[in-house]
Amino acid sequence: MFKGHPKGLFVAFFANMGERFGYYTMLAIFLLYLQSKFGWTTSEAGRVYGFFLFGVYFLPLLGGFISDNILGYGKTILLGIIVMFAGYVLLALPGTGEYFIYFALGVIALGTGFFKGNLQALVGNLYDEAKFSHLRDSAFNLFYMGINIGAFFAPSAAGGMRNWILARSGFTYDSAIPSLAHKYLNHTLENTTQLEQLAHAQQGALFTNLTDFCNQYIASISQAYNAGFAVAAVSMIASLIIFIGFRKYYKTADVTHKQQKAAKSPNLVELTASQTKDRLVALGLVFFVVGFFWMAFHQNGFTLTIFARDYTVSSVSQGSAIIFNLATFLPLLIAILGFVLLFGKGNAGKTRIIGAVIALGSILVAWFTIHHLQPEGNKISPEIFQQFNPIFIVFLTPIVIGFFSYLNKKGKEPSSPKKIGIGMLITAVGFLIMVLASQGLMSPAELAVKGGVSDTLLSPYWLIGTYFTLTIAELFLSPIGISFVSKVAPPQFKGLAQGGWFFATAIGNLMAGFIGPFWDKWQLWQFFMLLVCLTILSAIFIFSILKRLERATTS
Repeated sequence: MFKGHPKGLFVAFFANMGERFGYYTMLAIFLLYLQSKFGWTTSEAGRVYGFFLFGVYFLPLLGGFISDNILGYGKTILLGIIVMFAGYVLLALPGTGEYFIYFALGVIALGTGFFKGNLQALVGNLYDEAKFSHLRDSAFNLFYMGINIGAFFAPSAAGGMRNWILARSGFTYDSAIPSLAHKYLNHTLENTTQLEQLAHAQQGALFTNLTDFCNQYIASISQAYNAGFAVAAVSMIASLIIFIGFRKYYKTADVTHKQQKAAKSPNLVELTASQTKDRLVALGLVFFVVGFFWMAFHQNGFTLTIFARDYTVSSVSQGSAIIFNLATFLPLLIAILGFVLLFGKGNAGKTRIIGAVIALGSILVAWFTIHHLQPEGNKISPEIFQQFNPIFIVFLTPIVIGFFSYLNKKGKEPSSPKKIGIGMLITAVGFLIMVLASQGLMSPAELAVKGGVSDTLLSPYWLIGTYFTLTIAELFLSPIGISFVSKVAPPQFKGLAQGGWFFATAIGNLMAGFIGPFWDKWQLWQFFMLLVCLTILSAIFIFSILKRLERATTS
């Protein structure tokens, strides 16, 4: 899979994995931290969350400008890692107020802006050499896989650290306590029966009074989340060591157009004003389309999560619980890797032995953990569905790369713009699954009047099927789109162009929220059909300008 790629890709892969692990560890607990520490409502915490995400995806424009014109890629990336580390350290400090937290979030967003787009530009530079250029799309698929490996483990790391710190204070995690505790301390809790029961369950004979319990629990869970942010900071140290320690593998790509021009490099590429204009227009058109993709895709953390909470069963059988429990799911995934090593074509005898040991050991661990699941009634939480996208990315990436490689050998591999258009069509199929799943269900408006969850609860496999389909769409569109940007961007604007890609993502995030009111007003199937129609229209638009986009890659 990595065969034939420059070693610099490995450096970017692992440096990015470490950064993404830290980012998603922080993101997994951030809203919970704000609500637990300050007693904020979902709406109040959501506003802060929304502004932070917009900053994360907007500031790569600034990072791209700085790298293109002042510092270069490597120094800007290095600065980004250091700034992100500082931001996570600030979040990890206990006892801070809300304005201090705003400052820390701004630091993290700024550091991310320096890091993300420029690392992608650096990867793109590795493939400007003729001997590597045909591997550009697969390179960004692999690079993208590193992102999702970090994302997959992040929620478990954050939750595990929280539970460990709470246990050291004699508590266990209970999502109901922070809100009740804040209401009690603010004298807005009318009935204290539930809180008293939870307090006795937590402290037993050590319980003295509700005021002390509430203050202690809020302080403990806040510190537990602070420890989770410290995990994110540590991951940045790992990224820093990787990026600095293996610089020799990417230093030839760490050169901007401005630096090449100053050094009168023989590799300098100069475009005419007309060529530059054509390329910038092509990028703008692609950015316009991918904004609609992210609008649809990022329903995973919005309406699809609500669908998981209100319209999907909250407990499953032992067989289904296997894929919702990391302790059982991870050994099975590792076993698959073992079988790949064991039966992979062309693998040496030593590799096959290692694969057999990994497969056997993982199956034994899986059997032991599965044995402890209940035959029925295994609880699943709405947010757990978020784990499927990153793990699907990891396992589908080799398949997608292999598929494109097969088409390439046949001379039939689609161009990057055509892959993006196909990705939009696959996105439409993903939401068509939700249209079918939603038939006959109560509308969100009707459910709000009724209260609670739907009378009809669906199998979790409707959502899993949707996530699977959207992941395939993402692999056709996101890494391929990043590859397209690296290929088409005028040399003097490479960093800025990658920042433009993230700006399009930021706009998509905003649009994901803007269509939210339709969720409250329409039938479920109508809301999901809106997403089907918008993504099909976006695909039609891409195919209508396909020749223009393809021409930009060769001009």
